[in-house]
Amino acid sequence: MEFRLKKLRKERGVSQIKLALDLHMNQNSISRYENMEREADYETLVKFADYFDVSLDYLLGRTDEK
Repeated sequence: MEFRLKKLRKERGVSQIKLALDLHMNQNSISRYENMEREADYETLVKFADYFDVSLDYLLGRTDEK
């Protein structure tokens, strides 16, 4: 399964720091999520999906439809 957080962030031209600030998180957490060193909980996944205006299935690589 592909976690598309990094891809979405880069497509939108958003830095890890900007994303972290916008979502009230820290940059280290964003990095760990992107590198799949840490799994995001449901609430965090919803924040990412809402931020990038995509479905959870797209974010998690279950579909190619945003």
